[in-house]
Formats: sequence, C-alpha cells, structure tokens
Amino acid sequence: MLITVGVGDLKISRNPEDRIITHALGSCLGITVYDPVARVGGMLHAMLPLSTIDPAKAAENPYMFVDTGVPRLFLDSYKAGARKERLIVCAAGGSSPTGRDHEDFFQIGNRNVVMLRKLLWKNGVVLKASDLGGFDARTLWLDLAAGEVTLRSNGAERRLAGPAEAGETPAAPAAREAGLAA
Repeated sequence: MLITVGVGDLKISRNPEDRIITHALGSCLGITVYDPVARVGGMLHAMLPLSTIDPAKAAENPYMFVDTGVPRLFLDSYKAGARKERLIVCAAGGSSPTGRDHEDFFQIGNRNVVMLRKLLWKNGVVLKASDLGGFDARTLWLDLAAGEVTLRSNGAERRLAGPAEAGETPAAPAAREAGLAA
C-alpha cells in the first residue's frame, strides 16, 4: 500500500507491503528511519527548523518543525518495535527555493539541515545517506519490504540507501570493509 506523507506529517509502518512517500521536498526535509530487523520504517516531512517561532502551532502539529518532529519520528518508531542502534537514517531536501543562495534571505533549507544535524549529533545518530541542499525539489520514498530509500529529482531516480544484509546491523558491512569485527 502506498502511504503518502504530507507537509508537516509523519507516518510509521510495520507492514512490508507498504511504501511510504513524500513529494515536493524543497526547503523542507524528508527524513526516513528503518530498522531492518524489526522491519519498521517511518518518514517525516518537516517544514521549519524551530518550533519556538510558533509554540501553539508546534503543540497542535509537532511534525511541522524539525526540532519537535524528529524526536517524534524516533519515539514513534521505537513504539512500533524499532531499536535506535539498528536504525538506518536518511534525509533529503533542505534546498534553496530561489535557485541562488544569496537571494534566499531566510535560509530555511539550510537552517533545517543544521537543526537536523545538531539533533542527530546530540543523540549519537549518523545519517546513512542524504541528499541535502542545492536548488532542486525532490520526491522521497521508503520501501519497507526491502528497506530501500529512493529519491527522484529532476526526473531522475536513484537509490539513496539500500537494505542491510540479512541479520546484520547497519554498521556491520562498513566494519567488515575496515577489517573490524562487527
């Protein structure tokens, strides 16, 4: 089933037949989480970096803001059975809508990316893959059957991240390549 995540929205699923998608990621961020063992995935489409600009709106819809939406994405995925140490996290968006950085007075895209990176760093989470910044709009989807994250931009599709090997944690392949025990 296709599950659409609107602007300022969050969806979580445990159904391997589901595909979660969001469209029109300009300055907004699309963030995916996927646990390959629990096969839980989720996506957030956040518009603005800080909820402090409108606390009432943030209370009504925390998914609108990066600083309140990202924690909810993680907490809701944990409630569905995901574990932090297994999560594969990807992000896309954060572009400049004008096509020129010097004309983008509010720098919403850049500020969204900075807020996401701060939150992830503070909580010891690393992005597995990202397509952030630039000037193009993107469509992002997460296929729960395979754990694959795909991105479409300028009419071209590409895989942003794929499934971890069966039975491995997301860090195991990199550790193996580096000659380390996983």
